Amino acid sequence: MIRTAISSAAAAAMFLALAPAMAAPDNLQKLQSFKPTGTATPETVPQTGARADAIRENLKTIKLPQGFKIELYAVVPEARHMAVEPSTGVVFVGTRKTKVWQVTDRNKRRVADDVVQFASSVSFKVPNGVCFSPDGILYVAEQNRVLAFPAAQFFGEGGPDVAVGVVVPQGKLVPTEFESFNHGARACRIGPDKKLYVALGQPWNVPPKDKLAALDKNGVGGIIRIDQDGKNREVYAHGVRNSVGLDFSPVDKMLWFTDNQVDGMGDDQPPGELNRATKAGQNFGFPWYGGGKVRTVEYKDAKPPADAVFPVVEYAAHAADLGMSFYTGKMFPAKYQNGVFAAEHGSWNRTKPIGARVVYTPVNADGSVGATEVFAEGWLTANGEYMGRPVDVQQLQDGSLLVSDDYAGAIYRISYAGAK
Repeated sequence: MIRTAISSAAAAAMFLALAPAMAAPDNLQKLQSFKPTGTATPETVPQTGARADAIRENLKTIKLPQGFKIELYAVVPEARHMAVEPSTGVVFVGTRKTKVWQVTDRNKRRVADDVVQFASSVSFKVPNGVCFSPDGILYVAEQNRVLAFPAAQFFGEGGPDVAVGVVVPQGKLVPTEFESFNHGARACRIGPDKKLYVALGQPWNVPPKDKLAALDKNGVGGIIRIDQDGKNREVYAHGVRNSVGLDFSPVDKMLWFTDNQVDGMGDDQPPGELNRATKAGQNFGFPWYGGGKVRTVEYKDAKPPADAVFPVVEYAAHAADLGMSFYTGKMFPAKYQNGVFAAEHGSWNRTKPIGARVVYTPVNADGSVGATEVFAEGWLTANGEYMGRPVDVQQLQDGSLLVSDDYAGAIYRISYAGAK
């Protein structure tokens, strides 16, 4: 362990030299010089007590296919996107507020022992997007900045101060005029090309026509990719309203992503989307299309891109599909191998609520898909009340599936014990 920590620190020092810090209202300069900030002890979250008991009681109503079970993995306030550290299984959890959480299962009992605020000396703003590189660097995509944390699982154990690098400085991820509380939660992934992909939701329901060119130029309402040091930025996917979930196929390495579609067009349209990008530069049709092939009112008289790419899956309208992951584990039955699990956060503007569940779509080797089915449901009661709202789905090393829930403030673990 000592040797690992020393080598991680050395790697961190080399990494940090790549990215200069900005002025330090949130301690970045001190942290990049490995100097203490004097920040108070990080917040911890109790894993026992009435709150944990209530969440476990609610889980008794969740329906799953035969042979599966769901359990409370961790109590994590406002839990959003998750990233599982590849060597230790430590789970880092983003939020739409100001905190990132570090969730540790020390004895591999498949339940959290500790939930601690990560990097509390850093002033985060909407640190929703978290993702790991294969060599163990944690990236945090905020509303308008991207930071990198080498050896996060080791530095995070030591208190509020961590090693940190600036990948995209504050105010440079999106033009500040496009900062908004609406659609400001980012999602990120490292691709097979070792580049960092970040989804940038645009701030309107449907953007004004006079803003469209500037949005598109900056990849706002799209997905950008950059080198892991922040260089060589390009817009990888255009015409994306607000993607909050992306992953790469383990078979053909293509980028797949969910997209939340236009509000206010009725209960049953437009559909949500699961998209497949086969190359850089494709346009996925927004804002000419509000979802699927449904035209928006605002752009109904404007000519859409001739080469617009339509979704491979049309999800239920307004179910709010967010985090998604390909399943590559060996625990679940073979039918789930290389398919897509997606978390539906649940509708907010539908007369009869829908969503608050996890759905599964089988994916064939050629990229075609089978019928999408409900995998886990029950967080939305029969009388339309939410007991929970799933946000993200990520796989643990043992092949079980983690589901985050920002409404209940929890992470659940779904495992398979075989048919009875």
